[in-house]
Parts: sequence; structure tokens; C-alpha cells
Amino acid sequence: MSLGSVISASRNAAGMTIDQLADATSVRPGLLREMENDNFVNCGGETYARGHLRNIATKLRIDPQTLLTLYAQEQFVTERKMQDLLTETNVMRPPKEKKNVSWKALASISLACIVIAGVAQIVISNSKTVTVERISVKPTPSLSPSESASSAESASPSADAEPVEVAMTGAIVVEISASRGKSWIFANDATGKTLFSGQLRSGSTRTIASDAIISLRIGNAGALDLTVNGKKMDSIGADGEVVNLSFDENS
Repeated sequence: MSLGSVISASRNAAGMTIDQLADATSVRPGLLREMENDNFVNCGGETYARGHLRNIATKLRIDPQTLLTLYAQEQFVTERKMQDLLTETNVMRPPKEKKNVSWKALASISLACIVIAGVAQIVISNSKTVTVERISVKPTPSLSPSESASSAESASPSADAEPVEVAMTGAIVVEISASRGKSWIFANDATGKTLFSGQLRSGSTRTIASDAIISLRIGNAGALDLTVNGKKMDSIGADGEVVNLSFDENS
């Protein structure tokens, strides 16, 4: 029989209940039940456990050494976990069982994530971005030297306009004029090469050319006027609007 079983059998043989033995020994009823189930962790350590066993044996009229011997045999082994030793000597409390995460907490976290995602979607939606389908334009026919000279004179920017840094030769030629305010522009060709990236000041003009596709991303579209291969386009967007445009040579 185990130590707990001996205590339980001796108490029953003495005709005592748990509460009666608790009153006689001043040991809590809950602790007595644990001891009868061979659980001595909450006794407060070896010294207190032995004291409780001597007290119990005296009230049950049995030899205290019987209980102490069983305690030594069952509770002490050669290799013991450090955590058990610290617990028995009151250095640390017995480890508590891990609490399961409440479903309410999980629901709150999920709701918070949904709210954050919704706010982010609203913010993104408020930033107007309009994508315009690719526009096909025919390349302009070659001009005679005299016509080219007169055309270059009429298309040259004013004295205070920003200089054009991009070659003006190619199948697609786009002229961008900041007629009603400033705007930023990003332009690249079919290979992804950047043709222009920067801000166009109010009143200035930028000409961009490529042999194939010209893709534009324009901010503040309402401030700009676009001319593609000599043909002026209608309004490309409103003030503050971000617009994506693409031009190629397919007819």
C-alpha cells in the first residue's frame, strides 16, 4: 500500500472523517485529501510533511515511524528535478497549469485585425488612381528639312521653361506642358528603362520620345496638357488626380 492509502485506511479504521481528523491535527481538510492521494507538494517541504505525518499518526494511534518510512521510500529518489526540490523547500511556488487562450480574446484580436484592414482599405481608396487604357497612335511621317526646322522653332519651350533632356527622336513623341500648375511625372519605355522621373514646374514643358511604348504615371493630372505626335489630347484628369497612361505605335 502507498503512504496515502495507509493514512486513509487508518483513518477509516479509527472511525474518523476527513473533517474530524483535520480538527484533531489542525491540518487543513484539503491538504489531508491530497496526502491521502499521495500528493505532498503543498505540505510546505519535507520538514512540514514529516511533522504532519507524526501528528496524524498520533491521532490515529499508529506508529509514526511507519508513515515516515513510507514517506522516505516514496517521496525521495536518487535523481529529482530541481523544480521539485525548490518547490518543497518553498523557494518557488508549484508550477501552475497553462491557461488556454480564451475564445473571447481570439475574437477580439480577429475583430481588431479586421478593423485595421478596413481603415487601411479606406485610406488607399481615398487616394485617387485612374488607369487609362493604352492609346495607339500612328507615328508622324518624316518631315523635310525646312519643315523640320519650322516645326522645331514652333515647338521649342519658352525661355523660362525647363530644358528638355530626352532625345526627341522616336516613333512616339509625347509633349507634356504644366499649363495650370506643377506635377510630378514618371516615364519609362517598353523595357522598363526610365525616360524621365521628377517634378515638372508650373509653366514648363517636357518632351519624351521612344521607339515603342511610353508609359506615364502622372500626379495632379488636371494641371497638365499632353500632345502625342503633334495631336493634343483632351483633359487627362482632375486636379490632384493620379493617372496612368500608355502610348504605343500600334494602329
